[in-house]
Amino acid sequence: MHADFAIIGGTGVYDPKLLDDTTPTTIETAFGEVQATVGTYQGKHIVFMPRHGFGHSTPPHKINYRANILALKQLGVTQVLATAAVGSLRRELRPGSLVIVDSFLDFTKNRPVTFFEDNAGVVHVDMSDPYCHRLRQSLASSAEQIGISVHHGGTYVCTEGPRFESSAEIRMFQAMGGSVVGMTSVPEVVLAKEAEMCYATVCMVTNFGAGMTSSALTHEEVLEEMDKNVSRIRELFFHTLSHLTSERSCRCKEAVGGQSPLVGVQGGERH
Repeated sequence: MHADFAIIGGTGVYDPKLLDDTTPTTIETAFGEVQATVGTYQGKHIVFMPRHGFGHSTPPHKINYRANILALKQLGVTQVLATAAVGSLRRELRPGSLVIVDSFLDFTKNRPVTFFEDNAGVVHVDMSDPYCHRLRQSLASSAEQIGISVHHGGTYVCTEGPRFESSAEIRMFQAMGGSVVGMTSVPEVVLAKEAEMCYATVCMVTNFGAGMTSSALTHEEVLEEMDKNVSRIRELFFHTLSHLTSERSCRCKEAVGGQSPLVGVQGGERH
């Protein structure tokens, strides 16, 4: 089974009615087993991968990011649209806002962050455009065409989780130029670049960071805000997918100059 495109997100983003000929798929990878759904949309093969697993059962610091990205690579995916729930670090990014981030700050601590291990050699991966500018522009253009308001540009601060950030950490992230804060974009974006995929993330702001309001944040509030806005993410992603082709004019396909340990990897799924 082969697919060019993938969506990584929560189960709410995926609507089985939007894809035809859906097939639940289990992919065996060198880092573990991954479950996904493969189907077609307007004749294009699309993979939906629930980042936290079906049922949202895996916390952010326990996600097997390497297995997820490798599974997509094995299915032939070259372009990935991802979504993430985040807290806002900027007053203008109110709950309900959608942000197409263009860079990140990494404050994770204990996660495997690379495919370049063991005998892979010394390779330094360029991160000047971690979130593919071509995909970001496609998302922004789609948003304008269908009348969805988005903020184009911003820095994603990634923390380890699963706890929320302290108010002191929020002040530090603001001073460092962060726009939003979440727990999942790193190492996902880095691994996608190492796999020479095009990858872009649309963040859904669910709350203000700690200390920016007088009330304490609860997990239930985050889920409630996600439910309100997931239909907009879904509409944006599928409109964008309808206009994408397999042609890639960006440099993502040459991100590590053919030195990726995943070059040539494909196949290995079972149903």
